[in-house]
Amino acid sequence: MTDADYVFHELTRSICPECRRVIDAKVLLRHGKVYMRKRCPDCGPFEALVYGDADAYTRLARYNKPGTLPKELGTAILEGCPYDCGLCPEHQQHTCVGIIEVNSTCDMSCPLCFASAAPGFNLTLEEVEQILDDFVRAEGTPEVVQFSGGEPTIHPQIIEFVRAAKRRGIPFVMINTNGKRIARDDRFLDELADARPCFYFQFDGFERETYARIRAEPDILEEKLRALDRLASRGLKVTLVPAIERGINEGEIGRIVEFAIEHPAVGGINFQPAFHAGRHLPHDPLQRVTIPDVLHWIETQTDGMFRRDDFIPVPCCFPTCNAVTYAFVEDAQQDGARGTRPKVTPLPRIVNVHDYLDYITNRAMPDFSLEIKRALEGLWSSSSVAGSEKSAEQARFSCQSCGIPEALTIRDLADRMIMIMLQDFMDPWTFNQKNLMKCCKAFLLPGGKQVPFCAYNTLGYREQARAQLVALEPERRRARSSGRRFEPRAVQFSLARPAGATQASTPSRDQAGPR
Repeated sequence: MTDADYVFHELTRSICPECRRVIDAKVLLRHGKVYMRKRCPDCGPFEALVYGDADAYTRLARYNKPGTLPKELGTAILEGCPYDCGLCPEHQQHTCVGIIEVNSTCDMSCPLCFASAAPGFNLTLEEVEQILDDFVRAEGTPEVVQFSGGEPTIHPQIIEFVRAAKRRGIPFVMINTNGKRIARDDRFLDELADARPCFYFQFDGFERETYARIRAEPDILEEKLRALDRLASRGLKVTLVPAIERGINEGEIGRIVEFAIEHPAVGGINFQPAFHAGRHLPHDPLQRVTIPDVLHWIETQTDGMFRRDDFIPVPCCFPTCNAVTYAFVEDAQQDGARGTRPKVTPLPRIVNVHDYLDYITNRAMPDFSLEIKRALEGLWSSSSVAGSEKSAEQARFSCQSCGIPEALTIRDLADRMIMIMLQDFMDPWTFNQKNLMKCCKAFLLPGGKQVPFCAYNTLGYREQARAQLVALEPERRRARSSGRRFEPRAVQFSLARPAGATQASTPSRDQAGPR
């Protein structure tokens, strides 16, 4: 007899990457990495790399924290997870970040696009206001809403959507954008300066080859830089969002970090390992980029300006889905052979955040006040927004005993903070139902349903929602042309359970019927 070359870590449920049937999956620890192995009865076996550091994968479980449940649910349990998303009573976390896709049309045709953007629909103000009202009812006081697409800036009512969200007391209203219209349209820039949203800004690097392969536009960098400069001129804040694909732009990560630190519009970065849902490039699922890879590249390419141990798992979702750090940036100083560069102090080097986010081994907080614990939780949360005064206020609470100058105002601190987050979304190869049940990012839909990000993009929810939203477009156009109100229609789902599969068990919380 011989021993297996892996440790069987856990059994979960996943999906077949080809037919999308829900199937059992094993999580294996092998040669220092984490893999998922599964077999579909119709399509055969599959295996994918899940996490590039097996030790960290097991160790980070201590950062898991109890979920915060929403005030209202969107669906009952009829078929069982993951067929009843809405949110259903079995979901273990509220929605930290609500995403509204206001259109499906884009002014780019990226080879890498989880939304498979293409002409189809443009939501009306009535639909968006209903979605926002449902979000407020479910959350009470939502933290973040993102308007996405398609390309949301080309929607003719995007400014009205931003204002509608702000009227409902949502403090952080974001637009996900490629920056094209911002670079070109002076009037639109004036409207943005008045409405004051934040921006999730597509920015994959600096090389022509990077943009040729990921965005099919090799010369787009100059336009992106112009958009960022124009946003800076109006005091608007940006989080850069680089999609990192192995063999394309992993060598540009350090340069992106240094650029973000020095550009006045940029308050943060959200590195996203490329996940393979929607439109995507050819890939080997055993060689995919994971969070530990990006952490390694950040450390080596910034010469230790940031280290792997500066990054803390985001505790509101499953700990291996996110990692984040904050750093205080001071004026440029001499740095040996590198010349002058800003002095960067990551918060975890001056505040022991590990002690205050460990919900299993250190529930007593002997040295810090409850307010500081809450401040740290707020900073290390998926709903934290780079460059905001709220995150700066939380940082000041967190640093009552550290070396950050006390004379700084909250606005000064916000301007001197940089956030770096890593977000690893699941795709059909890596889908893990355990992680899904604690997902805190959701797509918000007409009728009140909130579908977790990684379910929406992998199981067929997106396809069914788009078909219904596209079918309503002729009626939207008639309503616009006649000047009458458009009556929103609820999106409904009917995901087919394979023959022979069993019915879901009794729900764990009170049932909630569809709205």
